[in-house]
Amino acid sequence: MNQYEKLQALEAEIITQGVCPELKEQATQLVMGDGNPNADIVFIGEAPGKNEDEQGLPFVGAAGKFLNAMLAEADMDRSDVYITNIVKYRPPNNRDPLPEEKAAFWPYLVRQIEIINPKVIITLGRHSMEYFLPGQKIGQIHGHAKRISFGDHKLVIVPLYHPAAALYNGGMRQTLIDDFLRVPEVIKQI
Repeated sequence: MNQYEKLQALEAEIITQGVCPELKEQATQLVMGDGNPNADIVFIGEAPGKNEDEQGLPFVGAAGKFLNAMLAEADMDRSDVYITNIVKYRPPNNRDPLPEEKAAFWPYLVRQIEIINPKVIITLGRHSMEYFLPGQKIGQIHGHAKRISFGDHKLVIVPLYHPAAALYNGGMRQTLIDDFLRVPEVIKQI
């Protein structure tokens, strides 16, 4: 089985296992991920929003358009990276995912990462960052690469603010762009 087939099997397993049935019940569909299953870079957000739930793809709304623009500015293409979220179903009214929802999906995210086997994980927002860098504050470490042990692997984690934060807070937009534009240099150093 290749990576794509393994990811499809993992998606089917999440559905079969009935992970977070209360979220599944009110969502249109599971939003597993999108992009290159052999990517060196994986972006991880928190949970699908309305547009993502409707289209079945992560980061396709306003935050996704901003993410695509930053990828282009950093000379990266969305088809070269993999994009996912910790929680795979849309929380009602786009509320933050609950700790128990993140915990329920965490083992599947770990397996997703193991299948893709990236060199770099870019967390988008504090919800995904806290699982990789517990006890850290995004305001203090955003844009700074951190090496961690992840199972049998060493990974580089780059915590960034969530693109949606820049949409709601114009002052954060440039900070996120500046952090994002440092990512290619981090990758070269690896």
